Amino acid sequence: MRRSHFIVVTGLSGAGKSQAIKCLEDLGFFCVDNLPTMLIPKFAEVCTESGGRLKRVALGIDIREGGFLNRLFDELKYLKKEEFSYEILFLEARAEVLVNRYSETRRKHPLSGHTSLPAAIEGERRKMAKLRRLADYIVDTSDLNIHQLKDRLFKIFSANEMRPIIVNVLSFGYRYGVPQEVDMLFDVRFLPNPNYVPALKHCTGNQKNVAKYVLDSAAGEKFGQKLEDILDFLLPLFEREGKSYLTVAFGCTGGRHRSVVFANKMGRFLKEKGIEASVIHRDIRKK
Repeated sequence: MRRSHFIVVTGLSGAGKSQAIKCLEDLGFFCVDNLPTMLIPKFAEVCTESGGRLKRVALGIDIREGGFLNRLFDELKYLKKEEFSYEILFLEARAEVLVNRYSETRRKHPLSGHTSLPAAIEGERRKMAKLRRLADYIVDTSDLNIHQLKDRLFKIFSANEMRPIIVNVLSFGYRYGVPQEVDMLFDVRFLPNPNYVPALKHCTGNQKNVAKYVLDSAAGEKFGQKLEDILDFLLPLFEREGKSYLTVAFGCTGGRHRSVVFANKMGRFLKEKGIEASVIHRDIRKK
C-alpha cells in the first residue's frame, strides 16, 4: 500500500502558515493545522489506514507548542524510519514586514512575553534556524499576497512527481537587504548604472531605453552570454539531482535598474527554453 506523503508547514510566526495551509487545501491536500507534534505518529497511522484516500497531507506545526523543535525532530525521524516520505515548507518574512503584520492585526507574538516585538521576532528566527536549514522549500512571503502565495505553492507542490525544475527570478536592491530564500545570487553592481544618466534616472529596468543601456554595454553583453552559458550547464544538473524549485536573484544598489534588466532577461531566456519561470521585482517601486 502506498504511504501518504506529508508536507510539514512551519516557519516564523506571522509569515503566513495558516494561509499556506488554506492554499494547500485548495490544491487538493488533506490539511491539519496546529497538530501537536506528539500526535504525528498516530496521525500517520490513521493516514495509512485510510485505504489510500489520504495520499497528500499537509501538517501545520506551530512553535507555540512547548518543546516544539525537539519533539518535531523526533517525529520526523519516526516518519523516516517508518518509510513515510515528507518535505518541509518553511515560511518566513522580513522583520519589518512581520512587525507591520502584528501591528495591523494587534495579535501577540507567541514569544513576546516581556520583551519587545522586534526582539521576539529575532529570537524566534534564531530558534528556528536549524529547522530552516533542513527545509526542502523556503518561501519568503514578504512581498506575496494570498493569490501569489497560492500560485507559488501550486508550482512547488504540483501533482506531477517527475516535475521539471521551476525557477523563480528575483530582482532586489542591496540597499534594502539581501533576500534570504535565494539559491543563486548575482551581484550586478559592476554594470553601468542608469541612475547616473539624467534621462534614465527616473525610469526602471522594465523600460526599453534602460534595458538597452545596460545590455548594450560591453560588460552587460558579456555577462549576458556568460549567464546563459552557466544556466545551460547548471539547470540540467539541478534537475538530475531532483531539485524541483530554484530561486535566482539579481541585486543592484537600489533594485530599480540593473537587477530588473537582468531578471527580465533571465526570465525570457528560461521561457524560451521551455522552463517555467516567474519574475518578481522586489524593490522596483522603492525610491
